[in-house]
Amino acid sequence: MKVMLLAGAAAALMTGPALAQEVGGPPPPPPPPPTVQTVIASTDWRTVAPDNLLVIDTTKGRIIVELTPQIAPLHVERMRLLARNGFFNGLTWHRVIDWFMAQTGDPLGSGEGQSAYPDLKAEFTFRRDPSMAFAPVAEPQGARLGFVGSLPVQTQPDAAFTQTGDGKVHGWGVYCPGVVGMARDEGNDTANSQFFIMRQAYPALDKRYSIWGMTVAGLDVVRALQVGDGENGMMAAAQPDRMTRVRVASDIPEAERPVVQVLSPTSERFMGIVGEARAARGADFSVCDVTLPVQVTG
Repeated sequence: MKVMLLAGAAAALMTGPALAQEVGGPPPPPPPPPTVQTVIASTDWRTVAPDNLLVIDTTKGRIIVELTPQIAPLHVERMRLLARNGFFNGLTWHRVIDWFMAQTGDPLGSGEGQSAYPDLKAEFTFRRDPSMAFAPVAEPQGARLGFVGSLPVQTQPDAAFTQTGDGKVHGWGVYCPGVVGMARDEGNDTANSQFFIMRQAYPALDKRYSIWGMTVAGLDVVRALQVGDGENGMMAAAQPDRMTRVRVASDIPEAERPVVQVLSPTSERFMGIVGEARAARGADFSVCDVTLPVQVTG
C-alpha cells in the first residue's frame, strides 16, 4: 500500500485505504498565465533532450513531462525503466481529486499495487552547486526561488556556498501545478511506481514527496481527467481514465517524436514574464505564478 501523509496536517495524501483529504476546501482559482506580448526569438528557446521527456498518452489526450535527473536521479531512472518495459501502458488514473492531484502507476488500480522493483530511496531535496543552471525569480529573506530547467524550486541563497563543507546548498522542488511527484508508504524510502501530477499548487507537500518532473505540455489534460467519486478521490462507480501508452521520447521514432522547447530562463522575455506575474500578484507573488511558454512540434 502506497501511503502519502501530510505531516502535521489534518489532511493526508495517500494511496490505498488511508487516502488524501483536502484542508479547508478548494483554494481560489490561480491567476491567469501572463500573456506573451512579443514574438520570442528562436535563440530564446531551450530544446529539451528527448531522453528527458516522458510522453504519456491518455484517454483524454497527451501529457508531456520534462524529467529532472539533476533533482531526483533515482526516480528518473525508475520512470525511464518502467516506461521502457511498458509497465504503465493501460494503467488507470485510480485516484483523482479536483483542485489537488491525479494519481496513477498502480497495476492493481486499487492504490495498493506497485512494480516488482525495489522501493526507492527518498529524494525530497537536492544539493545545488554553483555550476547548476538556476534562474531566480524571487529572493525572500534567507532563500531563493526560481527554476532548474522547467521545474520551480526553492533553495538556500548563493552566499551559503562558502559556508558548507561540500560547497553546495540545499534545494527542493516546489509543488506548483504540473509538478510530478512520487507516491509512497508511511516510510520515506518506500516510493516505487505510483506517481501523481498536481492539478493545482499544494505547498504542504514540499520536501515530503520526491519530485522527478514537470508537466511541460498537457496540464489541461491532467485537469480534464475523470475525478474520483469514492472516498478521498478513489474511483468507485466512475469510469477512470487510463494511460494508453507511456514512452521516453528518445525511444519514439524521430519522425513521430515530439520536440519540446521551453523559454530559456536566461532570456530577456523570461524576465519580462516574471515581471508581469509579479505586477499581477503583488505581495502574493510566488514561483507558482510564473508560467513558462512552451512550444511542441511533432
